[in-house]
Amino acid sequence: MPNYRRCRVSGGTYFFTVNLLERRLDLLVRHIDLLREAVRVTRCERPFRIDAWVVLPDHMHCVWTLPSGDNDFSNRWKAIKIRFVQKIPAVERRSQVRTNKGERAIWQRRFWEHSIRSEQDYAAHIDYCHWNPMKHGLVKRVADWPYSSFHRYVRHGLLPEDWAGNDQPDLACGERD
Repeated sequence: MPNYRRCRVSGGTYFFTVNLLERRLDLLVRHIDLLREAVRVTRCERPFRIDAWVVLPDHMHCVWTLPSGDNDFSNRWKAIKIRFVQKIPAVERRSQVRTNKGERAIWQRRFWEHSIRSEQDYAAHIDYCHWNPMKHGLVKRVADWPYSSFHRYVRHGLLPEDWAGNDQPDLACGERD
């Protein structure tokens, strides 16, 4: 197995992509309240700031900032994933390997993370989160997707409701899913 290393910055800001194992499923939006509860409980135990988040049917993107002196995003994701899985019915197909390990077949084992390095990098990844439902053809306007921090940005006057219109923003961060 390759030696996998993650970039860890104490108190850092990170962009994440987290995928379901079966990319054709809609578990994340079908069970959005369970996902939100898993995040809420995890944040109570191990705080982090949510800078942006979008939940799509089969994957999600988010930007988090960890507390000063803390770089442990992996165990936060582990807790969120476990809490979510424990609340949904066990009806998925499981490989013999996952069955032997006592694992559910809901999440991809790993997730993708990127350490935010500048204000421009931060803005590009926030935009990427908010634009993603349009990228996947789920909505015609960013404002029409209900599972996005975009609505918080609008409420706080940080973005107009018609942000991005029908033109994809310049996303320096590239493709993530």
